[in-house]
Amino acid sequence: MEYLELFLKSIFIDNMVFAFFLGMCSYLAVSKKVSTAVGLGAAVIFVLAITVPLNFLLDKYILREGALVWLGPEYADYDLSFLTFILFIATIATMVQLVEIIVEKFSPSLYNSLGIFLPLIAVNCAILGGSLFMQQKEFATISHAAVYGIGSGIGWFLAILAIAAIREKIRYSNVPAPLRGLGITFILTGLMAIGFMSFGGMLTGGDEEEKKETKTVKVEKEETTKKVAENTNVTTLK
Repeated sequence: MEYLELFLKSIFIDNMVFAFFLGMCSYLAVSKKVSTAVGLGAAVIFVLAITVPLNFLLDKYILREGALVWLGPEYADYDLSFLTFILFIATIATMVQLVEIIVEKFSPSLYNSLGIFLPLIAVNCAILGGSLFMQQKEFATISHAAVYGIGSGIGWFLAILAIAAIREKIRYSNVPAPLRGLGITFILTGLMAIGFMSFGGMLTGGDEEEKKETKTVKVEKEETTKKVAENTNVTTLK
């Protein structure tokens, strides 16, 4: 249940596009056709699914303060966190290069359609953001990081697929001239972001109820303790 909740939250609540507006360059540029959006979205899922767990291992065993203790007690005071961005981006760039080689080999047409935006996944804010959010959330295991990476990739994939499908249909609509192109795209993105916000109440409603119940129990315990203390004081005075 914990993994399912993390998976759904990373797709709908912590969506890279609609919640944090990361990866907007590729999102806007490659979302003119559904076919290219699917190709780039699949590449983003693959890269996030691989890089987030890999960067989790880098963070846990190399970058954190005291992470090098496994090499020996004399390394316990080392802190390599200043290398976080360099190592994270190096890992991402390696995976993106692998994806580029695979796409060029098996789908030259998709490779040509994506153009410069395929290698630019290496500097896509959503990809680096996935690893940095993983580090911020301090996941306990690599499986949590993997689930978060896959969920974040699927969330970005759904976002670009949805906007691409709408933009293909909207070509035949009578959009006011000043809003054609990026103008109407930004408006649609904002509306979809509002729609995705509704998932927040669905997935966190139970947590809020549990917090309220816990708070109520705590207040009741405090009141009971006060009454017992008051009764004890009265008895002592008598």
